[in-house]
Amino acid sequence: MPVPVVTQLLADGLDSLPYVWPILKTLPWLLGLYLVKAYFEGASNGSERNMHGKVVMVTGGTSGIGEAVVRELAGRGAQIVLLTQHELSDFFIVEYIEELRKETDNQLITAEQVDLSSLHSIRTFATKWIDNAPPRRLDTVILCANTLTPAGGDIESTAGEGVEVNWMVNYLANFHLLSILSPALRAQPADRDVRILFGTCAGYMGGDLLHITHPAPSFGKAPKKTANGKPKSSSATQAPSDFSPGNAHATSKLALTTFALAFQKHLSSYKRPDNTPMNTKVLLVDPGLSRTPGTRRWLTFGSLFGLALYLLFYPLWWLVLKSPLGGAQSFLFAVMEERFTRSGGGLLIKECGERSFGRKEVVENEETQKQLWEYSEKMVQEAEKRGKEYRTEMKRKSDEAKDQEEAEEQMREYKEKIGKKEGQKQEGSRRSRKAG
Repeated sequence: MPVPVVTQLLADGLDSLPYVWPILKTLPWLLGLYLVKAYFEGASNGSERNMHGKVVMVTGGTSGIGEAVVRELAGRGAQIVLLTQHELSDFFIVEYIEELRKETDNQLITAEQVDLSSLHSIRTFATKWIDNAPPRRLDTVILCANTLTPAGGDIESTAGEGVEVNWMVNYLANFHLLSILSPALRAQPADRDVRILFGTCAGYMGGDLLHITHPAPSFGKAPKKTANGKPKSSSATQAPSDFSPGNAHATSKLALTTFALAFQKHLSSYKRPDNTPMNTKVLLVDPGLSRTPGTRRWLTFGSLFGLALYLLFYPLWWLVLKSPLGGAQSFLFAVMEERFTRSGGGLLIKECGERSFGRKEVVENEETQKQLWEYSEKMVQEAEKRGKEYRTEMKRKSDEAKDQEEAEEQMREYKEKIGKKEGQKQEGSRRSRKAG
């Protein structure tokens, strides 16, 4: 077909081709749209690494950027361990894993139930993971899980443990998980290239850690209760002293960035028995704004009206926001780039390249890192204590309800057995015979 068209063009000129001028007028616009989309889609990962046999632990791997990362790594032969809040018998997670295995031709995809909003759930999983001799293989930990309370929304706390949700999922869960997994990370063989990837974002520069560096005098005291019996916000149970949905996410990401750099120092200070250099590197990854559930929730303010506006302007979001796969490129680069094998870790990756940290006076300050670590350890202890009391109380109420139900069932069985009905004399009783 191209040959006759070219022949006609040379013989009869442009005007002989149907719709040629509308097409020529449209082409620059299409080219411009393509260039704009390519610009906002960001850089692509050009690095490759043999992932066969490598064990990769992933949080947040069932949606958004985390799902794209999992699919790409599974397609390269990596053994994936998904940490998910869903029960392992849940239809969604069963279907999701089966689909991944089929699409990637990789059967080494499994899941572990870990609720990142529960310190108890994290401890249960992590202690089980490290309670193994020899230590289980672990090549990469990718922390993609993230939550965001829309501006104007209500402050939410985790059930029982009383920790603000953004602070818990975005920061404290990662602190707790890696603190327990630390021995397993340090015990990996010296020739194994181990990497820990923290998902962060530029929003961390808007956070503050004043509740840690300049703590309120009431820190550590039991939280006061309101008239309805719920605990008031305090530094012992909430993150910032002036907590609001507007700064919750930024503050949790600032704490995560600060902890990541402190954790790299913690790992590097370990002296291996074989006197070889520490082989675990911490890398922070900023994927940029992508069309993920978290970004959608942020843009819509968590409201139906905002969702309607989001759908109305979806062509704009499609143009200026990355796809989940586009956002995953920096994670893939951090996992597979060869030069990170020889680096000391503690690097920020954005658009498939190294970047400088913002707020260096906070995130790289050793005193702030120390205060954050101590604060987090104390918060974990207090929250786990509250969680234990909560579970004990829930178990007591459950047992009481079960005992009450059993007693009622026994009473019903007894009534059925003797044929007694309320307000009716039983036939053949002594009283009925006397009346006769």
